[in-house]
Amino acid sequence: MTTTNEIAEKIATEHGLTKVQSKAVVEAVFAAVTAAAKSSAETSIPGFGKFKVKDTPEREARNPATGATIKVAAAKKLTFAPAKALKDALNG
Repeated sequence: MTTTNEIAEKIATEHGLTKVQSKAVVEAVFAAVTAAAKSSAETSIPGFGKFKVKDTPEREARNPATGATIKVAAAKKLTFAPAKALKDALNG
């Protein structure tokens, strides 16, 4: 698993920044993606992928322990679709 700190460290090393500066950059990117998601906007990062907000409708589900039917409320989900370059890097 890679953490925010590890990403920030790598950026600091590769670009001559301090860890504090690079962590601020990483957190700013995540904040921008979060803000776009909150407003239901799509975030596209060329060569990496797209973050999209999808609405899921209300549905019925079953409690496996009791067999009782319950309603699951409508919700929004954040989905990620990788770019072709990322898929190629993973499978190449």
